Amino acid sequence: MTIWKTRRDSIDLTHRAQVMGILNATPDSFSDGGKHFSVPAALMHARQMISDGATIIDIGGESTRPGAHPVLIDDEIARSIPVITSLRAEWNGLISIDTTKAAVAMAALEAGADIVNDISGLTADPAMAEICAIHACGVVVMHRQGEPQTMQLAPTYSDVVAEVHDFFAERFTTLTRSGMDPMALVFDPGIGFGKTLEHHLQLLRALARLSVAQRPLMLGVSRKSMIGKILDTDDLSCREWPTVSLTAYAREHGVMLHRVHSVKPNLEALRMTEAILGIPNS
Repeated sequence: MTIWKTRRDSIDLTHRAQVMGILNATPDSFSDGGKHFSVPAALMHARQMISDGATIIDIGGESTRPGAHPVLIDDEIARSIPVITSLRAEWNGLISIDTTKAAVAMAALEAGADIVNDISGLTADPAMAEICAIHACGVVVMHRQGEPQTMQLAPTYSDVVAEVHDFFAERFTTLTRSGMDPMALVFDPGIGFGKTLEHHLQLLRALARLSVAQRPLMLGVSRKSMIGKILDTDDLSCREWPTVSLTAYAREHGVMLHRVHSVKPNLEALRMTEAILGIPNS
């Protein structure tokens, strides 16, 4: 049995994969910057994703697209916490905060969040691990090389698959020794974060080899630039169905958590793939 423990509830990931819906409370995210910047717009979008089958809503107040500039803690809190508070008031499902800052994570957890999704793998802020351990929240540990401003300039690896796996292994050991429940951890290889197109493809080919301590993987490929490079187009609308195909491929290779913008088609792809794999639809 594969369980992911969060503050509110535990998710059974033994057979059926789950979708995390992306909610960017930012003016400058690469895909939907500004569309959900106000609390009413953010709530409307969250409701739609929940209706479409999202198990988790991931709320972020700072864009992490390549070239993005850092956001002050107070600004990130001002963007994300009202959305978390409002959504928690009307929904009992799982809420995630997408941040690298311990102060933002603490404010989000106090406002009702259940999960911390940290693109730095809990390395950017020394206080983050303690905050997560104290609150017994679910944690997404992502791998990245460099910072958003520079991470795509010239990423290099001797063996990207081995280095990402080793990073996960180090993080698992360090975080569990610091008091974090092993079952609270999931790992994200960080597609789009300090990697070239070939690095991305190598990681996707090796998904089954990335997991550590039998912990689940999360994959965030939704609308990423790697799709545009392969298809030779900058049109974001052309990235939707390739995202769905990657979701189905990743599920076939054991990925049980999928962070996406468009919930319904990706969830349908997961259920179709699981039907082919012989997993009951119940």
